[in-house]
Amino acid sequence: MGDIFADYDVLGAVWVTIQLSILGSIGALILGTIVAVLRVSPVAVLRGLGTSYVNTFRNLPLTLLMVFSILGLSFILQLSVSDDFARNAFWWAAIMLAVYHAAYICEALRSGVNTVPVGQAEAARSIGLGFGQSLREVILPQAFRGAIAPLGSVIIALIKNSTVAAVIGVGDSAGLLQVITENEGASLPTFFFFAMVFVVLTLPIGLWTTSLSRKLAVKR
Repeated sequence: MGDIFADYDVLGAVWVTIQLSILGSIGALILGTIVAVLRVSPVAVLRGLGTSYVNTFRNLPLTLLMVFSILGLSFILQLSVSDDFARNAFWWAAIMLAVYHAAYICEALRSGVNTVPVGQAEAARSIGLGFGQSLREVILPQAFRGAIAPLGSVIIALIKNSTVAAVIGVGDSAGLLQVITENEGASLPTFFFFAMVFVVLTLPIGLWTTSLSRKLAVKR
C-alpha cells in the first residue's frame, strides 16, 4: 500500500469523492424540495410536472445520465460547464448526481408531508395562510423532521453512487481504483482501503440521521 500512496494521488481521489458527495447532496436537497412542493401543489399541472420528473428520473439508470451529460449535452450541444475537460466532467457528474437523487429526495419529503395531519393544513388555511405560507410555516418543517431517516438513506445512496462518475473520466476513488487495478493488478488491500473510505463516509451519516430522527420525531 505504501507504493500505491507514493505513486498515485489517493487522497486527492478521496477528496474528489467527498466534493461530489457534498455538491450532489446540496443540489439534490434543493431540487428535490422544489419537486416535492410541485408534487403536493393544488394546481394539477404543477402536480403533473412533479410526478413526471419523479417517474422519469427514478426509472433512468444513473450511468446513462452521466454518459448523456458528456456525450449529449457537452460534446453535441456544446453545453460545457468548464473549458477544462476534467473540471467539465466533474461538474456534470455533480449535476447529474443532484438531478437523479432529487427524485428520491422528493419522495422522501412527500412521505414526510403525509405524516402531517390533514387538520394542521386545514387549521393553517382557516387562519388565512395561503398554500405557500402553509407549506413554509407549518407543513415542510414537520415533513423534514419526519423524513430525516429516509433523507439520510438517500444521501448515503448518493455517496455510493458517486462511483458512477468514473465512467465519464472523473478522477474519484472508483476511477483511481480502476487505474491502479489496470496498472498494478488486482490487490485485496487496495480494494479494502477504498471500501473502508466509503464505510467511513457513510456510516456516520446513517448513525447521525437515525439518532436525529428519533430525537426530532414529532409526537402525535
